[in-house]
Amino acid sequence: MQGLELLTDLYELTMMQVYFKTNIINRYAIFDMFFRKNPFGSGYVVFAGLEQFIDYLQNLSFSKDSIDYLHSLNIFSDDFLDYCKAFQFTGNIYSFQEGDIVFPEEPIVRVEATLGQAQLIETALLNCINFQSLIATKSARICYAAKGRDVIEFGLRRAQGPDGGLSASRASVIGGCVGTSNVLAGKMFGIPVKGTHAHSFVMAYDNENEAFDHYTEVFPDASILLVDTYDTLGSGIKNAIAAAKKLAKKGKHLVGIRLDSGDLEYLSKQVRKMMDDEGLQYVKILASNDLDEYRIDELLKAGAPIDLFGVGTRLATGFGESALSGVYKMAAIEKDGKLIPKMKISDEISKGTIPSRKNVYRYYDFDNTIWFDLICQDEETVIKGNVYDIKGNKFTLDGHMISRCMHVPIFHNGTLVYDTPTLQEIRHYCYNNMQSLTRSIKDIHDPVSYDVYISPKLFSLLEKMRLSISDKKGLDYK
Repeated sequence: MQGLELLTDLYELTMMQVYFKTNIINRYAIFDMFFRKNPFGSGYVVFAGLEQFIDYLQNLSFSKDSIDYLHSLNIFSDDFLDYCKAFQFTGNIYSFQEGDIVFPEEPIVRVEATLGQAQLIETALLNCINFQSLIATKSARICYAAKGRDVIEFGLRRAQGPDGGLSASRASVIGGCVGTSNVLAGKMFGIPVKGTHAHSFVMAYDNENEAFDHYTEVFPDASILLVDTYDTLGSGIKNAIAAAKKLAKKGKHLVGIRLDSGDLEYLSKQVRKMMDDEGLQYVKILASNDLDEYRIDELLKAGAPIDLFGVGTRLATGFGESALSGVYKMAAIEKDGKLIPKMKISDEISKGTIPSRKNVYRYYDFDNTIWFDLICQDEETVIKGNVYDIKGNKFTLDGHMISRCMHVPIFHNGTLVYDTPTLQEIRHYCYNNMQSLTRSIKDIHDPVSYDVYISPKLFSLLEKMRLSISDKKGLDYK
């Protein structure tokens, strides 16, 4: 991701110039990236996009063309642009890992750097994480609804531009998809590419039978035939059965047929019976056509004998939510050699933040089921005792659960110290994490809320700062 130093909001740069002019640009600061609400009515979010953010940071520097452009805006001083010319990220990044399950209010990514560096990377961080986490979550929900059946991502033509299409394909695999129709994503990310053929292919020949014969002749080991161009039951499936029998005489097997319109429940049951009656039990049924987790759940609950799903628009666009509500807020800043905690209160209490340098600990039961997360101040570990939820309600730890720190070091003093896993490794890691969630949290219709608590020390700091800020402003948050 070279040449993306200007992939930022203008106000990041204007703030930096003010920091520069007021001599605080090199103060040490801590920022947290987190989100406030699960999308899709989900009980969780799948964290994705970290690899792209890593790539961005490793290539972050201002080219001469970028400096010239900034100069042409006539709002930046020469001495500030000299600062930009020498820009290099030298800070620390701590983060959850891609494929981790994350929840509202948790600091997913922690940035520790000079104020100028931490400010510049805000927009790119949110751009990388928000969209891919949204799509990975949608994919995980769809794959969960599919109950172990393969799901293929078919969304490129409806995605938000080329970049959105590529990111969606990658994130879909993290969430559980087995492949994509997006050939460029296959090349770039090593994703298995899969597909069938279009209705136009059938229409290009004199009849359906001729089209199927030509396709299976060219692809005798990988044919999935689209049977709804004219009449699914009256001609499409009959011609597909004929093509399958011709393949069988050659020692080959038709992989499957695709249903892309109509009553998928009824058609899949009829098609299954017609193929089984002809001894074609091995031929799979692929369904597509504006599918999502809810439609797939309905179909399978109704007993539709569908073997795999092609999901496009409603996956690649994050249908139902326009964006993940990820934000990036200051948690502390250095002054006179001391690290000063910072928090936002806002006119809306729901938009407040949690101050200080923080870690997140995840608590597991003996069977590897995750039960709750605990946000602590850095280097603090809570084994047992009282902790608090976001609203201040008390909960007592019994000390018998296993915990692990979810933040891992990604960059140290500007150097990458994290071994980036392959996409298939991330997919497998996400699958295992999904297995550790209770079914009630994964429920696609009415999930229970996952508990995130705050340590006593951090809760005390939060309350103290809230009261202090309220007193200064004449506010009442008691």
